[in-house]
Amino acid sequence: MINVFYRLSDGGYAKEKPSYVDNEKCLTNFISVFKNENITIIADNVKDETYDWLSDLNLNIERTKLGSGAQSFNHVLNKALDLNDDSVVYFVEDDYLHRKNSPKVLLEGMGLGSDYVTLYDHPDKFINGINPYVSDGGEETKVFLTDSCHWKFTNSTTMTFATNVKTLKDDEEIIRKWTTGTHPNDFEMFIELRNKGKSLVSPLPGYSTHGETAFLSPLINWEKV
Repeated sequence: MINVFYRLSDGGYAKEKPSYVDNEKCLTNFISVFKNENITIIADNVKDETYDWLSDLNLNIERTKLGSGAQSFNHVLNKALDLNDDSVVYFVEDDYLHRKNSPKVLLEGMGLGSDYVTLYDHPDKFINGINPYVSDGGEETKVFLTDSCHWKFTNSTTMTFATNVKTLKDDEEIIRKWTTGTHPNDFEMFIELRNKGKSLVSPLPGYSTHGETAFLSPLINWEKV
């Protein structure tokens, strides 16, 4: 069982998104893929009309007014830390799409022994000049194979990631350090975790994508997902 903490807000940051990406479409996609998992939705700073359609989903929904991405993440982090050490948790932001079988693939990634798993194959990991750990069109890594796909070690991801509670407890100080203020600094957080010796894997190609036009996970027709 995957314990999902899905953070949804009517606020957020200005990004160019494809027409098939919005809060309702992403959540509808997510529920269809993760319907058998334990989903908690944190509806932070949402309009009444948003809360109305969320309420029709018959899911565990908590309406909050925390005010920022960093605050809402720390809120779900607190909830996750109350679970048993071996519990798998998946933190999800509200502008991601997921492919069929993502729960199975996520657990395969955890089964590799990695501390952290992302289902998002970042396109910036193949482009020089954006990520400082990328050169000659890629990052130094190691590739693995599970039943569903290939995986690679990667240096960072967004605040949509999976791990277990024992790892969260071990890394809580670093995670809290980079999730203060208004917006979490995900890149610096994962780099410090990497420097601590923690590992992060992502599938090739991705099973999820950030819904930002310039940074869609490559090789998948996400509009059809």
